[in-house]
Amino acid sequence: MPALTELPVVVVGAGPVGLAAAAHLLENGLTPLVLEAGSGPGMAVQAWGHTRLFSPWRYNLDAAAVRLLEPTGWVPPRLTALPTGTELVTGYLEPLAATAQLAPLIRTGTTVVAVTRQGMDKTHSKRRDETPFLVRTRNTDGTLTDILARAVIDASGTWNTPNPLGQAGLTAVGEREAGTRITAPLPDVLGVDRGTFAGRHVLVVGAGHSAANILLALGELARAEQGTRISWAVRGPAVTRLYGGGDLDGLPARGMLGTRLRKLVETGIVDLHTAFSITGLVADSSGLAVQGSTPAGERVLSVDVLIPATGFRPDLDIVREIRLELDPGLEAPRQLAPLIDPEFHSCGTVPAHGAKLLAHPEKDFYIVGMRSYGRAPTFLLATGYEQVRSIAAALAGNQEAADRVQLELPETGVCSTDTGPSCGAPAAGTEEESACCAAPEPVLVGFPTGLLHGRYGDTEAAGD
Repeated sequence: MPALTELPVVVVGAGPVGLAAAAHLLENGLTPLVLEAGSGPGMAVQAWGHTRLFSPWRYNLDAAAVRLLEPTGWVPPRLTALPTGTELVTGYLEPLAATAQLAPLIRTGTTVVAVTRQGMDKTHSKRRDETPFLVRTRNTDGTLTDILARAVIDASGTWNTPNPLGQAGLTAVGEREAGTRITAPLPDVLGVDRGTFAGRHVLVVGAGHSAANILLALGELARAEQGTRISWAVRGPAVTRLYGGGDLDGLPARGMLGTRLRKLVETGIVDLHTAFSITGLVADSSGLAVQGSTPAGERVLSVDVLIPATGFRPDLDIVREIRLELDPGLEAPRQLAPLIDPEFHSCGTVPAHGAKLLAHPEKDFYIVGMRSYGRAPTFLLATGYEQVRSIAAALAGNQEAADRVQLELPETGVCSTDTGPSCGAPAAGTEEESACCAAPEPVLVGFPTGLLHGRYGDTEAAGD
């Protein structure tokens, strides 16, 4: 069996943060092995490719990745432009994954189903730190393969685990049976999914920037397609936080979003239902009955289709045999959680952090990117890039570089607790959505990037 130091560092996920991790590992003399469930890099990002990030290109490019790209003749984007998810993939992630250094180290069509230590479950301690990680994968034909690794960096994101529609963090009664009456989290309202919504009564659930972007797109659709009706349900008593700071917002695209949304509500194009907690869903051939609890009693909204914008949460099942130390509320690394708690922090106030705060009792295992924020919606791609730079240095034994964390973030003056979080990725389990972060956002103004987040009780949506 090869020595531990001869094994690769497995990176789970070939999204923006996963590929940045691979680039930094290479710069530190380590060998990454990137395992991607999809058929190519950034597949989760492609799922919301029609949406535009709120943050410009300058905050969405990793320095080590750019150093790999520059010798290839890659043409960098205009740094002040706001990319769509598709532009992020085609203009950055695909060229990066195709570089001579990274291409041989990426395995697509490879889903990680479990991470553990070779020959021992989480109850065994003797010589644990000296034992290789065992990463079990499933290929597209269903074949299971075990891969040994010296370290594991989990950048798999949260896109595949959206929050449920029901109250108290639970699936609503009838939610699973509603079928096609409930859409994907970030449909392309004005593009390929237009026929699903045109001329129909659409309910958007969620109070974050992902919901706002969807509502703006639906407002445009309603002006063009007669008979299109828009309802909006939120759990909170008001949505003033989502309207934000307007011209005072440090990310202009996000500020414009709130101003336009307020106008849709005030003019009656969007019918807003506040303090509405979904208790049940009943679907039949005529539509979808959305049962809700309100301060005035039970109420039913009869609609044709429902768009969930309730955010995302991490799926921790694949790391069940890993010794993790997670905050009991946010499901983020315990030391990081107080710094990202959305009740006190926004994307613009989260300090730089790296290997030290992301460490777990399981030596050389790290959760990074959107997934590292657990249920907090305040993640920025730039934050994820600094995470993996620090971790790569730590794994290479350069503790001084690992501890020297620094981060340049956009000025986000309205990202404060008096206006609510405002970072932008399909949010992870909070009741408020944000907008300056790392997941998909609205079609016309921009999205994550970072991401979108949602807060219905209820984000890169979040694929890293």
